[in-house]
Amino acid sequence: MADSGGSTGPDLTRGIALTTLTNDVPFVGHVGDESVVLVRRDDRVFAIAASCSHYHASLGDGLVVGDTIRCPLHHACFSLETGEALRAPAFEPLARWHVERSGDMVVVRQKVSDPFVSVRERTDPREHPSSVVIVGGGAAGFAAADELRREGFEGAITMISADTDAPVDRPNLSKDYLAGEAKDDWMPMWYAETYDERRIELVLGARVSSIDPVGRTVLLDDGSRRGFGSLLIATGADPVQIPIPGAGPGDTFYLRSFADSRAILERARTATRVVVVGASFIGLEVSAALRTRGIAVDVVAPDHIPLERIMGPDVGRFVQSVHESHGVVFHLGETVASMSGRTVTLSGGSTLDADFVVLGVGVRPAIAVAEKSGLAIDRGISVNECLETSAPGIFAAGDVARWPDPHTGERLRVEHWVVAERQGQVAARNMLGSCEPYDGVPFFWSHHYDVNIKYVGHAERWDTVKIEGSLEARDASISYMRDGRRLAFATLTSGPQSLQAEVELEHQTP
Repeated sequence: MADSGGSTGPDLTRGIALTTLTNDVPFVGHVGDESVVLVRRDDRVFAIAASCSHYHASLGDGLVVGDTIRCPLHHACFSLETGEALRAPAFEPLARWHVERSGDMVVVRQKVSDPFVSVRERTDPREHPSSVVIVGGGAAGFAAADELRREGFEGAITMISADTDAPVDRPNLSKDYLAGEAKDDWMPMWYAETYDERRIELVLGARVSSIDPVGRTVLLDDGSRRGFGSLLIATGADPVQIPIPGAGPGDTFYLRSFADSRAILERARTATRVVVVGASFIGLEVSAALRTRGIAVDVVAPDHIPLERIMGPDVGRFVQSVHESHGVVFHLGETVASMSGRTVTLSGGSTLDADFVVLGVGVRPAIAVAEKSGLAIDRGISVNECLETSAPGIFAAGDVARWPDPHTGERLRVEHWVVAERQGQVAARNMLGSCEPYDGVPFFWSHHYDVNIKYVGHAERWDTVKIEGSLEARDASISYMRDGRRLAFATLTSGPQSLQAEVELEHQTP
C-alpha cells in the first residue's frame, strides 16, 4: 500500500506566494508533521490532507477535475471544499485546513475542527422507504449501507450476508493478505461496533431463499421473514466449481471469501508446492502471493496465453514473463484430469507434485433467488439506468447487475470491486427517491509482484491494441480500440494517464 505520510514540501504555516500555485495542479506542503495538498482554482485555494483515505496514496499525484481531486492509485474522488469522499473506493473524508490570504501570500495554519457536513443536496425524507434490506455483504451491499446513512436515511437497515464474516476489503484477499503483508485486523471495512453505531443490523451466515416483491418481504433459509420498503440485491458471484477426480478433503480450495483466504493461508503454512488452476487475474494474483511466501507454484490453464481474452496477447505474454521471472511454471493448453495424494495428473498425461490445488477458473453471478422471485434476468439481473429491477423498489448492484451503459450503448455486467461499490452508492441514493443514472466508467486494478495494472473502460471486443511505451520497462499504456474508438485503457505506470483516460471515457457517448 502506498503511503504519503511525513512532512514534505514547504512549511505552509510560513506561507507561500500565490503565484507558486498553478491552477488545478496539486501542490504538497506541510503543516506541522501533517502533509497537506493545496489546490488553486482561480482565486480560491483549498487545503486538504495529502493522503487518500483508502490506501494512503499521495494526492499530490492526483488529478483535479472541477471542484474534486481523484486519487492516482485506485481512482477515489474527494471534494476539495469539504474533503468528503464522493466516490468509492474511499469512504472516509479527508481532513481540511483554513486557508488565509495576505496579499499575494497563502498561509495555512489551522485545521478545520467542525464536524464534516456534506454540501450535497439531500433527498426529501418524505420520499424515503420505511426500511431497507440489503441482500449480500460484499462491495455493493456495504457501500449502499454506508451511503444510506450518509444521505440521512433514518429508517432500519438490515444487511443479510451468506458470509460468516462482516464485509472485508476483498481485493486484498488474493493480494497483500494472502502474501502475508496485511494483517487480519486490516481486512474489515468497518470495526464491529461501527455497525451498531450506524444502526445497521448485520445478519451473517444467512441466505435469502425467496423474495416477495408484492408483499415486500424476504424469506431466509431458516424460515424467518424480513419486511422491506426498498430492497437491494447485491449477492455478487460464486466461484465456478470444477470437481477433480480423486481429490480429497483439504486438497482443493477456491478464493472468494475471507474464510477462503484464511483456509488457504493456513494450508500454505506447511506447503512447499501448489498447483493453481486458471490463468485469470485471480489465479495469477494467488500465484504471486504464494511465490512471495516461497512456495513453488505451477499454473495449469487451458488458455495458450494468460489474460489474452481480457488484455490481448502482448500484455498476456508480458504478465506471464513477469511470473516466470519469479519462478512460476506454466502448463498452458492443459487441464487437471485427476489428483491422487500429492500427485496431480494433467490432461496431457504429465504429473505435478502439489500439497494442494487452488482453483480460479471464473465466477457466475448469484442470480438464483432473483430468478426464482420473478425478476427479469439477462445473464445477470436486468436493471434500468437507475439500477432498478423489473420490480419497483427493488434494485440490484455489483456482479449480479446488467445495466445500460451510456458510454458504449451496450448492456454491461462486470465483476469489478470498485464498480460494485459505486453502483451500491448510486442504488442507495435512488432508493431514497433520487433517479440518478449510473454512468460510471468501469475500473479495476491488479497486482503482480512489482507490476501494477490499472484498467479503465470495458472492451469485450476490439480490433486494435495500441501499446505506447515499453512493457518490459514496466512503463506502458495500452489502448483497446474498435472502429477507431477507444473502449478501454490500461497502464503499467504510476502517472496520471489512467485518471485522464477515465475522464475522457466519462464524456464518451456511442
